[in-house]
Amino acid sequence: MSSQKLFSAFFLQVILATLVFGVANVQCLKLGFYKKTCPAAEDIVRKTTAQYISKAPTLAAPLLRMHFHDCFVRGCDGSVLLNSTKNNQAEKDAIPNLSLRGFHVIDAAKSAVEKKCPGVVSCADILALVARDAVSMINGPYWKVPTGRRDGKVSVALEALINLPPPFANITQLKSMFHSKGLSVKDLAILSGGHTIGISHCSSFANRLYNFTGKGDTDPSMDPNYVIQLKKKCRPGDVTTIVEMDPGSFKTFDGDYYTMVAKRRGLFQSDAALLDDVQTRKYVKLHSFSHGKSFGKDFAASMVKMGKVGVLTGKAGGIRKYCAFVNK
Repeated sequence: MSSQKLFSAFFLQVILATLVFGVANVQCLKLGFYKKTCPAAEDIVRKTTAQYISKAPTLAAPLLRMHFHDCFVRGCDGSVLLNSTKNNQAEKDAIPNLSLRGFHVIDAAKSAVEKKCPGVVSCADILALVARDAVSMINGPYWKVPTGRRDGKVSVALEALINLPPPFANITQLKSMFHSKGLSVKDLAILSGGHTIGISHCSSFANRLYNFTGKGDTDPSMDPNYVIQLKKKCRPGDVTTIVEMDPGSFKTFDGDYYTMVAKRRGLFQSDAALLDDVQTRKYVKLHSFSHGKSFGKDFAASMVKMGKVGVLTGKAGGIRKYCAFVNK
C-alpha cells in the first residue's frame, strides 16, 4: 500500500485520535515553573544545547521538527522520545520519524538537569526548551517557553502515521489536521516556515518529479525549471540524496522559504499547498515581498501556542528519569 493510500485510510481517524489524546490542559503551564524546584534548569538546557549547536548547527532543524512531531501526536508529552519495546513499536520508529536526529542532545540535556535536580524536570519540557534554544542559536527568534509539562507513558507508531501531516498532504487535509490540534490556518502558514532550515531526502518528493499522477509525469504546480534542477540531483529511486528546502540559507532561520514557495519551488506538495488557500497564500505572498519582516515574531507566537497542545500537567503522566524509557 502506498503512503498516500495509507494516509487516506487513516485520515478520518485524526479527529477521533485528537478527541482521545489531544485535549489541551494548559492551566498548569507557566513561565518559570521550575523557579523554586530547579532554578538552574533552563540555563543548564541552554548551555547543553549550545555545546551541540555550536559544533553542528544543522541539528537545529531536526530538533525543531522533533518538538513539532511530539506535539502533534498525543500532545507535547515527550512520547516521540520513547524507544520501541519488544511488544510495541514507538512513534520514534514510525516512517515519518525515521529521519529525526538529535535525540542525543535531549538525552544530554536531561542527564545534566538530572544531576542537579533529580526527578523534577520533564523530558517534554526539555524538548520544548531545546527546540527554542536551537532555533535562537542560528539567528532565529527567541520565545519564552511556559513549562510544567509532564511526560507521557505511551508511544505508538501508528498514531504518528495518523496525526503527522505528510509531505503529500493537500491544503484541505493540512487545515483539518492543524484545526484538530487547536491551531489556526495562520498557524499552519507560519509553522510551515520552519522548513526554512529544513532538508529532505529525494524520496519525499520524487513523485512530483517523475510520477505525479501515475503516468510518469511531473507535478504541474512546481516550477518546471526547478523540476529540471531537482532531477539532476534526484534520480529515480534515489533514497539517499539530501536536498535543501531553502537553498542557500538552510542553515539560517529566515523568511526565504516563502520566496521559494511563492516561486512554486517548495519541495513538498504540502509546501505548494499553501498557495491553494486564500489565507495561507496571502501570508506566503506577504513574506516573499517583505523578506520575512514579521515572520520571526509570528513564528515565536505560534510555537508557544503549539507547545501547549495536549499537554499533561498536574498529576497526569510523570517525570521520566531517562527520556527514552518509561520509569520502572
